[in-house]
Amino acid sequence: MPPESRELTLYVRSKKAVTTFYRPPVSPTASGGTGVLSTGTGETRGADPGEAVGDNPVYFLSDDQARCVAVVEEFAQRRGYELKVVDVERTGRLERLLSEHLRNVQNFPVLIGPNGQRLEGVEAFNDERLAAIMPTELRDVVRAFTYLKLRGGDFGKIQATLQALEPVKEMHFLTGDWDVFLVLEFYHPTARKRGVLDFVTDTIRKIPEVIDTSTIVPEYSITKFPLLESERGRRN
Repeated sequence: MPPESRELTLYVRSKKAVTTFYRPPVSPTASGGTGVLSTGTGETRGADPGEAVGDNPVYFLSDDQARCVAVVEEFAQRRGYELKVVDVERTGRLERLLSEHLRNVQNFPVLIGPNGQRLEGVEAFNDERLAAIMPTELRDVVRAFTYLKLRGGDFGKIQATLQALEPVKEMHFLTGDWDVFLVLEFYHPTARKRGVLDFVTDTIRKIPEVIDTSTIVPEYSITKFPLLESERGRRN
């Protein structure tokens, strides 16, 4: 079954914008007598350089934190998760958030997963760790597992032949009753189980060195691995 909760919270910590760039005083006629300077971006500043006015200070995220936000947003959208981004600096609740949700936090950003998993610091935000926090159903991809028994032959040739087959994503060479274990992936197959078995019997079984095969096709699958190729296909 899919995860019960699909809600994530990403905590970031911005900085208040302060500039040392000199701006000449604003005349009362230019500002309507309010002493407020429009920056042309929807922001308002006081006549003193670098000072935000009233309750609308200007904040910005560092590029590394902004990149983490973009990566998490993309992952969450592809995998069907709801993401809430909280800027602890802008809310003015940093001390309470740290005590209630982010104990022992040393670095921002911090991502809290549906089951309380946590990623902390920009270095932790990679595809593998994000995929582990946001497991997804394999809806548009069928993953199957095939055991092979081989007769003697050129090991390098057998490996090259199997590796050249597009659905073969992993090869594991074994000792025991079976010689090779394959992980197969099929995107948008016309017939899920039949399409997998057709490939095994029509392609893999016809390799001269293959004596026998045994294939497992799961009825339902969830993965914690990144599936960037298949997810891009689903999004497009």
